[in-house]
Amino acid sequence: MSVQSGFLEKLIARLDRVEPSEVQQILVRLIREKGFLTKVFDALHEGVIIIDHDGMIEFINPAACQFFGLKAEKAIGQKISSQIRGLDWKILSKPGRTISRDLEIFYPENRYLNFYLAPIEDTGSPLGHVMLIRDLTVTRAEAEQTLESERLNALTLLAAGVAHEIGNPLNSLDIHLQLLGRKIRKLPPGDRPALEEHLSTARQEIQRLDTILKQFLHAVRPTAAVRERCDIHQILHETLKLLEPELASRHIAVQLDLAQNLPPAQLDPGQFQQIFYNLIKNAYQALPSENGRIILQTKFSEYEFLITIQDNGTGISPEHMGALFEPYRTTKQSGTGLGLLIVRRMIREHAGEIEIESEEGHGTRILIRLPRTERTVRLLGPPTPTIDL
Repeated sequence: MSVQSGFLEKLIARLDRVEPSEVQQILVRLIREKGFLTKVFDALHEGVIIIDHDGMIEFINPAACQFFGLKAEKAIGQKISSQIRGLDWKILSKPGRTISRDLEIFYPENRYLNFYLAPIEDTGSPLGHVMLIRDLTVTRAEAEQTLESERLNALTLLAAGVAHEIGNPLNSLDIHLQLLGRKIRKLPPGDRPALEEHLSTARQEIQRLDTILKQFLHAVRPTAAVRERCDIHQILHETLKLLEPELASRHIAVQLDLAQNLPPAQLDPGQFQQIFYNLIKNAYQALPSENGRIILQTKFSEYEFLITIQDNGTGISPEHMGALFEPYRTTKQSGTGLGLLIVRRMIREHAGEIEIESEEGHGTRILIRLPRTERTVRLLGPPTPTIDL
């Protein structure tokens, strides 16, 4: 890394006229300044890379190494295009240009970065470039959450009008269908079957519309969780009992890997029964007709509960993975696309988070993280002497 090159050139030009003691003092000062600047760059959370005019890395700080999975001793002296894939140095390094661009990387972690590339010049002649890299991963995630919140707020404003404009006509239609059913029952037996079939279809469609309306309102309307001390395992067993007839009819094996001595959790039991019901139902609907298996696992640490629901079903395609939590995006013929949206909202109301991993053709793994509100207290023993006397 070049330090005060102009000053050094002047010093070299008049080196024969400088006293040796003065030269020693100047060199000591330069070494200290370089060491200080290196320590400053090493302490930064932003990445810093110094590149010469040929695209060779002259300096790279630890933050930049962490972003790109590099080691400083191996990266220095190498072309930056060979260390950071996807950078076209010939285009980026055009003289007089300052560039700011966003960059998505997948190794060693999936991150969203922004880099700022500026030329370094000395009295008009180019010496190289400095690249400053910022990690925008958290900022981008917060922006996505804000956008999602704005969407839900817009849906909430719409919900009251939808409930009034659709709910009332549905109730009226249901009442008139009941009256129509009574009149059909008074007809001669030979005239009833066709009319009763049409009547049954109309009632089913009204019921479906009513279900969609209720799910829509549940998805967009904030609900306060009523928390109490609960046994997560008990809620899981109660949910499985509700789903037992469907699981048995499909010959689905449910494997339980539950943590021993799981402490109670502060949560809303009704909401979590709905969460488990929706997720387990999604899992078994994706299972093959034979050898279907669902694994339910619980773990806990000092800070959180971990609940895993895993299946060996069809998995989720990459194009659908990006839209799992978008309303009305579903792959099911009779689905509304609101189930996962409702599940995530209820989990987040408990300060938790849901993570979904899936491989098409190999199954899906859902992980729920819940913070522990009651942390255990560890008592420290008496201090051991550092020095034995």
